Amino acid sequence: MLHDKNAHIPEVQPLALPEIVTFPDEIDISNAGSVGAELFGACRPGFPVVVADLSQTKFCDSRGIYCLLAAHDQAAICGVELRIVVVSAAVRRAMQVLGVEQLLHIYPSMDEALTGWSATG
Repeated sequence: MLHDKNAHIPEVQPLALPEIVTFPDEIDISNAGSVGAELFGACRPGFPVVVADLSQTKFCDSRGIYCLLAAHDQAAICGVELRIVVVSAAVRRAMQVLGVEQLLHIYPSMDEALTGWSATG
């Protein structure tokens, strides 16, 4: 009788955690490109959720918001859900003025952005 030595080995699922990109205190023309590139690069297949952590960001100009929109488009192409944590009223107001608040998945805290997330989607 042949014994399958792999018969009792449980199937192992890879641990998938959300990719978190932390933004600086201020985002403007001087750093929006590098921050945007980091976020854009995180939005790739294999990461079901990417969180842009703007919880410490107090100022974000239109270049920073453009980077969020570009990353949002990249995420959609790759099947990634981009969640954006915004605490600052000024940053949220800038998003409202530019009309992007309705397009982006914005959360008031990191806990809320992570709530309900699971590796299985």
